[in-house]
Amino acid sequence: MNLEEIARLLDLLDEKQVAEFEIEEAGMKLSIRKAGAQPAHVVLAPAPAAPSAAAAPAPPSAPDSAPAAPAAESADSGLSVVKSPIVGTFYRSPDPTSAPFVNVGDKIRVGQVLCIIEAMKLMNEIEAEVAGEVVKIYKDSGQPVQYGEPLFSVRPER
Repeated sequence: MNLEEIARLLDLLDEKQVAEFEIEEAGMKLSIRKAGAQPAHVVLAPAPAAPSAAAAPAPPSAPDSAPAAPAAESADSGLSVVKSPIVGTFYRSPDPTSAPFVNVGDKIRVGQVLCIIEAMKLMNEIEAEVAGEVVKIYKDSGQPVQYGEPLFSVRPER
């Protein structure tokens, strides 16, 4: 499924006022959920593989299978790295005149909004999966991001 097909699908779902939609095609799973006045959340992730008799190791370039889990532990430094769950444009604040959601050195809690990623005119809030201290911000507002690209490094609370 390419971006053009996804855009047409989003237009159709909006036209028909569908609140939730999920499709699995060619090893990819697309989930779309709209909630009241909140922005729509679009998650595109690889579909889980069917279990096999001989468990084969995942290829090294395979992304995480958890669709809405942008945080992954960094083994060598003990930091949690928040990764982009989608392709889009990174924004540190809700609008150009507002303060950033977080800055380096800020203490964050689980569920706290860290940034917004705009994808096909939808604003997707990226929330913290761990509580701790923000130690690095990899992107500036307005920069494009790819799926799985690091956005923040967080030193988890112990």
